[in-house]
Amino acid sequence: MKIFNAKILSKGEILFHNGWVEITNGKISNLGDGNTNTTPTDIDANGQTLISGFVDAHTHIGIIEDGLDFEGDDCNEQTDPFTPQLRAIDGINPFDYCFKEARKRGITSVVVTPGSANPVAGQMVAIKTYGKRIDDMVIKPIGIKFALGENPKRTYNDRSEIPTTRMATVSIIREGLFKAQRYLQEVEKHNQNPDDYDLPEFDIKSEALIPLLKREIKAHFHCHRADDICTAIRISKEFNLDCVIVHGTEGYLISDIISQEKVPVICGPIICDRCKPEMKGLDIKNASVLSNDGVNIAICTDHAVIPIQYLPTSVLMAIKGGLSYEDGLRSITCNPAEIVGISDHVGDIAIGMDADLQLYNGNPLDIAIEPSLVMIDGKTIKD
Repeated sequence: MKIFNAKILSKGEILFHNGWVEITNGKISNLGDGNTNTTPTDIDANGQTLISGFVDAHTHIGIIEDGLDFEGDDCNEQTDPFTPQLRAIDGINPFDYCFKEARKRGITSVVVTPGSANPVAGQMVAIKTYGKRIDDMVIKPIGIKFALGENPKRTYNDRSEIPTTRMATVSIIREGLFKAQRYLQEVEKHNQNPDDYDLPEFDIKSEALIPLLKREIKAHFHCHRADDICTAIRISKEFNLDCVIVHGTEGYLISDIISQEKVPVICGPIICDRCKPEMKGLDIKNASVLSNDGVNIAICTDHAVIPIQYLPTSVLMAIKGGLSYEDGLRSITCNPAEIVGISDHVGDIAIGMDADLQLYNGNPLDIAIEPSLVMIDGKTIKD
């Protein structure tokens, strides 16, 4: 099948003014500019803009269900501050109504994460926004969620349990990573010489952290304040973790440091109030300042904090704060895909990519319009 007669955007810029894309078995198999052979089953874009599906790099969609309180909230396991063994995939309801709202606005891929009540909350997963069974929606697990700052302090201070300070939060993280390092060393000794070394006693928490220590997945640190961002970078360097800053509200205060350390930032939520002290520095210029200093940025909703359908609107606010339009498009397409490690699947229009596509008769970021066509894995979801 082909979509033809389209203005094709790739990585925020025009790739073809009158282009076409061929789709085979859910993948982009070919593309080009100008006229092409077509069949009655192909789609004439009539000059509309074809862009890859939007990617929200940080959400709690499906794990905090719409319209429900405790019954539909499976985001935070507040009985233990150190829970790397938990997996978001086990708490997501794919029938949550918000998945439909995401698809309707062209958001085809999301990262779903547990936390951030715990210093270490569990495994994050990147999924498509269409499906009946979460197993069939998974792109891949992408990281472990960490949290610094007020959230762990507030959660456990109310119960007079550790951690109630930033020092204690980091000590819990550091202790768990040290134990996992030692556990991995013992496992590797056994694998190299099973006759001389026994396997250590099974530890599911350390097992969950092994892919992180091997840099197969990333460490996503929830942090708003500048000092917490620096702490996240310090911990990551100490344990050689592949670090991602989530929220980064005061990132603009230390954008030179973040750029120097080559750490990406997932900015957001943007359309919200300063609901707690660590967010008092919230400013719509944040993404612009970071991007101008060379930081790889993405923009997120943190759904359900901001409803997921307002992801493009969040980009418009960042553009109002100084971000370029092209960088704005990149912040919800190729950039988040690269940051979370799924750029071989989504985030761009190129041969071999998943056919997650959307058509617009106008500006894709315009709050007043919706895509006329949405495809996920080559299947028409909205027509």
